Amino acid sequence: MTSEQAPVQAPVESPLPLAKYSKRVTVDTISGRPDGGAGLIGRRVVVGGWVKSSREFKLEAPAPPPAAGGPKDISCVEVLQTKLPFFRSIIKVFGGEQRIRDKIDSIIPKPPQPSISILEIGDGSCVSSLQVVVDSALAWPAQVMPSGTCILVEGTFQKPSLPDRKQKHTIELKADKLLHLGTVDHDRYPLSKKRLPLELLRDSAHFRPRTTTVASVVRIRNGLTQAAFAFFRENGFLHVQAPVTTVTHASGGGARESLLHVETTLPDGVKAETIRASIKEKSKKIEELKRSGSNKEALAAAVQDLKKTTELAELVEGEQRRTRTYLSASGRLHLESHASALGNVCSFGPRFRACSPESKKVLAEMWMVEIEVAFSDLEDSMQCAMDFLKSICRWIMQSSVEDLKFMEKRVDKHVVDRLQLIAEGPFEKITYTEAVKVLKQAKNERIIEWGAPLSEEHESVLAEEIYKKPVIVYNHPKELKPFNARSNDDGETCAAFDVIVPKVGTVIRGSQSEERFNMLSGRIKELGLEKKEYEWYLDLRRHGTVKCSGFSFAFDTFVLYATGLNDVRDATPFPRSSGQPNN
Repeated sequence: MTSEQAPVQAPVESPLPLAKYSKRVTVDTISGRPDGGAGLIGRRVVVGGWVKSSREFKLEAPAPPPAAGGPKDISCVEVLQTKLPFFRSIIKVFGGEQRIRDKIDSIIPKPPQPSISILEIGDGSCVSSLQVVVDSALAWPAQVMPSGTCILVEGTFQKPSLPDRKQKHTIELKADKLLHLGTVDHDRYPLSKKRLPLELLRDSAHFRPRTTTVASVVRIRNGLTQAAFAFFRENGFLHVQAPVTTVTHASGGGARESLLHVETTLPDGVKAETIRASIKEKSKKIEELKRSGSNKEALAAAVQDLKKTTELAELVEGEQRRTRTYLSASGRLHLESHASALGNVCSFGPRFRACSPESKKVLAEMWMVEIEVAFSDLEDSMQCAMDFLKSICRWIMQSSVEDLKFMEKRVDKHVVDRLQLIAEGPFEKITYTEAVKVLKQAKNERIIEWGAPLSEEHESVLAEEIYKKPVIVYNHPKELKPFNARSNDDGETCAAFDVIVPKVGTVIRGSQSEERFNMLSGRIKELGLEKKEYEWYLDLRRHGTVKCSGFSFAFDTFVLYATGLNDVRDATPFPRSSGQPNN
């Protein structure tokens, strides 16, 4: 008895992963395959994106089908088209005018020449694009070819259909269903022109993520965000939402003039005294109406008017009594209250400070990563800052390989080298006094004296010319640092530090907080700060005081470092400068 051999079954193809919540395949799942997508030939998918570039390829008109047996219905237009050569020969013999020919052509339309539109579409998932072929029978080229057009198509993967010496695609998608079409107004769409410089794109912040460069910057920002939270998660930090508005500020001294304050805008000329006088008059009118008792509707309207006027008076008087509120320039004071109970805490959010609208390094709104650690001193905080920078640089080099390669090619060829410098190299640690000494010895145009802040030029000389690596400058003069930085024994410096990196300068500013009540209270009095605004902060010293240290990381500035860009307005999704909020 012979056993029958079971038939060999073909391997079952696993379905392509769909983008969650949108039921489509993203470009990165296609281009990111080791074979570039060649193994997907013959598979049907739905793909959506925006047209980056396009070209049209004309096809030959199909030959008319052979006549079948039996009579065939034909239209009048078809009859006229067959007689068109005859009519033109008659016009030529009798010297007919061109306008007569044009009139005949308008009466007898030519059938459109078939073509295919070859579209390069991107969906923001990666640098690469996908080539999509759309037949003119499915959609007119004028509809799908303009840059910025949004399409969602269903089709089949195939080998590139047109020979091209510069062919960069392994496969293309032959569309047979058009599920969505979002057209553009070519004359008004700001990205219709190719290769617009970054400075021109700033006026179209709502469209510029569609460009390859800005899309890469956004993905690198996202990678740095993930890297920061991965570091916090691995090192036991709790995320705390620090407030955006506050009556206190961490800088102290005369720095309050650079803060942005919050106020309620009242109509011009509105004063509490004027409103109170109006209330007296309206009250008298109501009494008169009550005594007359003749017009109940007028009395009701007068009572309602008095109520609104009284509410306005309360609003104005409240504004006059209210303590001025600021948009926060730092969340570290509030974080310290949680560190004093929870240990390691962090925050990530916008911070605000008045600045020049033309600044390339600073915006009125800057995103900051801030941390506070209990039971830690200055040395601990500096070590944490180094570990943090190394961690996020390693993360971004592993997770954003394609985007970094693109930025190397398009923007700055040293992008990866600079990230490697932080990730694997050592940091130089010097005191502020030592920094002033070496800067005086170096040949630079701006001379520095002890007690003056380090300028951008000084930072550049330290990190790029003298040490050629990241530099930590610590023990700064206390007049240059926040009021709550711990005073050193020399009475002149405080336990504060800056981390300076090549190209962009300072990316981290940190300090150890003053845990001694008398020293902190004396510092508040010395700087002329309103003590009542800091009573809650002094309470942390009165009840269970603890050593704390931490730092603020200039996230937007570091995006410049990681991408090679030169202007922070190009590294921020919606840059905010004083007087120039844009959209």
